[in-house]
Amino acid sequence: MNAVPSSTTHSRDDAIRLDEADPLRQFRDRFHVRPGTIYLDGNSLGLPCLDAEEAIHEAVTAWRDRGIDGWTQGDRPWFWLGERLGAMQAGLVGAFDDEVVVTGGTTTNLHALVATFYRPDDVRTRIVTDATTFPSDRYALASQVALRGLDPAVHLVAVGDHDRGVHEDDVIAALGPDVAFAWFNAVDYRSGRLLDMARVVRACAERGIPVGLDLAHSAGAVPHRLHEWGVDCATWCTYKYLNGGPGAVGALYVHRRHHGTMPGLAGWWGHDKSRQFDMTPEFTPAGSAGAWQIGTPSVLGAAALHGSLAVANQAGIDRVRTKSLALTSLLLDLVDARLAPLGFTSPTPRDPARRGGHVAVTHAQAAGMVKALKSRGVVPDFRPPNVIRLAPVAFYTRFVDVWDAVEILTDIVRSGEYHAFQNDREVVA
Repeated sequence: MNAVPSSTTHSRDDAIRLDEADPLRQFRDRFHVRPGTIYLDGNSLGLPCLDAEEAIHEAVTAWRDRGIDGWTQGDRPWFWLGERLGAMQAGLVGAFDDEVVVTGGTTTNLHALVATFYRPDDVRTRIVTDATTFPSDRYALASQVALRGLDPAVHLVAVGDHDRGVHEDDVIAALGPDVAFAWFNAVDYRSGRLLDMARVVRACAERGIPVGLDLAHSAGAVPHRLHEWGVDCATWCTYKYLNGGPGAVGALYVHRRHHGTMPGLAGWWGHDKSRQFDMTPEFTPAGSAGAWQIGTPSVLGAAALHGSLAVANQAGIDRVRTKSLALTSLLLDLVDARLAPLGFTSPTPRDPARRGGHVAVTHAQAAGMVKALKSRGVVPDFRPPNVIRLAPVAFYTRFVDVWDAVEILTDIVRSGEYHAFQNDREVVA
């Protein structure tokens, strides 16, 4: 597939022809796409697939038929749920099977990882992060600093800003001798800018600084090589591009060189599985990323992942990335050609190598436009004060959907239709 189709996409018919040549087109029929809807919010919540629906039914059936024996019996015994679902994601993020586990939620996992890898001493006390990080990450990092008796205003260093973004040169310049830990987002949740993860991780390693990554807006849309790059730890959610369902159980990664390390937050589910039910007072960590599990997993909260991850692996992360870049390239060209003259701008990089899976467009009247789009069957999302995020997802978004969404937004602006929604106080998701 042409990674930049817009050079030959001058009409809606051209977009239809791209769909006909799409090697992933058959996957759309495996997802529940509401008729008459163009869903461009998969970077917040992915759509359910038929495979996930079946997996949920299987989990409920196992609970009904086996009761407590579901933990150890059947095709998918729950006792090893986190490890097995982690292994299903390992190839998507460039990790070994034992480096990934499904557990907790993104922020809970962040706390568990920071509690392990942030070890301030008399010299190294600071955490460096991106100023554009998702707010929950900032809250967690600040609280971890405060738990050590340190002032987050001094010992939590945020690089960049929402206007300029985060640049690798500025990040590396901030990695001074007083830095104890670094944490960055692979993709900026607002702009869609993709961090040069390999370069940043290499710079941290050269300075002896442990580094972690938040992959919430990249896992399932962008290939990673976490083990090869030497990333110490990472976490991500599974309900965006991995389509695990609302609030689905999260995932975390810990490099093999740290296996056997005592987790900063220990819980019984991270115990060595062969001895977990000995109920000893001493904690013996599992010899894998499974050691960073804390509590008993939510079996039903993770059930859909058996199906959705199977779909992701069948599609292949490289093919997903190729189509994702083609979709966002088309979208950006349409933004520049059709929406820029109407007052829109986009901070999303035009260089495909620096772009995640979504496109951001900004406009002073963005909130009203998002509500108007939803009233017309287009589902984006909004980030205050003026950002519309559009995520064409490789599994179920067509090129013609991108074309039509821009047409509809153009009509909304030209007609002034969005004015009717400006005073609507309903929350824009």
